[in-house]
Amino acid sequence: MEKNTYLNQGLYTLALRLVVGWTYFSAFWRRLILENKLNPDEAGYIGEKFNHFLPNALGIKPIIEYLVSSPDALWWAMSIFTIVEGIAGLLFIFGLFTRLMSIVVFSLAFGILLASGWLGTTCLDEWQIGVLGVAAGFTVFLSGGGQYSLDAYFIKKKLFTGSKWFKLLGSGMLPLEGKGLRMTVLTGSILILGLTLFTNQYFHGGVYGKLHNLSVRPHVDISNTYIKGNTLSFTVFRDEGADVYGSFLIGIKLADKEGNIVFGQKQEHLSKLTTGHIKNAYVAKVKPGKHSLILPLGAKATIQFIDEKFSFLQGSYTLELVDISGITWKESVEVN
Repeated sequence: MEKNTYLNQGLYTLALRLVVGWTYFSAFWRRLILENKLNPDEAGYIGEKFNHFLPNALGIKPIIEYLVSSPDALWWAMSIFTIVEGIAGLLFIFGLFTRLMSIVVFSLAFGILLASGWLGTTCLDEWQIGVLGVAAGFTVFLSGGGQYSLDAYFIKKKLFTGSKWFKLLGSGMLPLEGKGLRMTVLTGSILILGLTLFTNQYFHGGVYGKLHNLSVRPHVDISNTYIKGNTLSFTVFRDEGADVYGSFLIGIKLADKEGNIVFGQKQEHLSKLTTGHIKNAYVAKVKPGKHSLILPLGAKATIQFIDEKFSFLQGSYTLELVDISGITWKESVEVN
């Protein structure tokens, strides 16, 4: 009876195990087999994509900021993460140490949810991936591998599967029954529902109030702005907008209180800026493009211009950045 119950409950979650397993293994497959996305010197480097998570991550922003500020540590983290995804996904598909792999899947999905649950231009993509991965990991942990799994094969052959630890990390009936089992399922499900509603509201206002999607329109935060001597310096941080599309600055203006422009840079000037003008903080870099200055999502850089006319300025000024979409961002500058 116990064996049949185990086989059935694992059988019912087979499709979930196969599909979720592939979603994690495919990350490894795409990054290392189909293309090399672990090369920091090539376009599509996974570290830059990880940098996109930074602006509005929940709870783990300091960890992400440390990694994207430390290229070597970031490479190791992305490599280890990719290998773990590959191993966990493959073992999940084949149903070997199914419950242990479900814990790994749960943890990976939880990390994705906190880091990138705010991203998704149309369907809240990353949030959905995160919460569904968490729910899938919990569900398969309860069911185990079932009939179509390597766990079941080893149980049938009576190889290292008789101990209590295997039931917790592999498959088989959990050491819970009756009320204890029901309360475990109910409590876990309610907690996961609570996590789903909380993150949906936190990232998107999806439970009550006004809906918002930080991935739709680009936004650039301007800080540390000053004029000293012959130097204008300011820091830009692209903290909103689509992760697959940059913000393209086509103009920088410095105007006095009457609106007179005392300094300006048009798109032909911005496209020719050098590393002497731009000091990047993270692996996602602000850089000149063919027709503009490109600000990828999550990029942060200090930009400086040197001109003798700055030496003669006094009073209040407004720094304005102009995006190719027509959006502008402004910051006040006081010169003493």
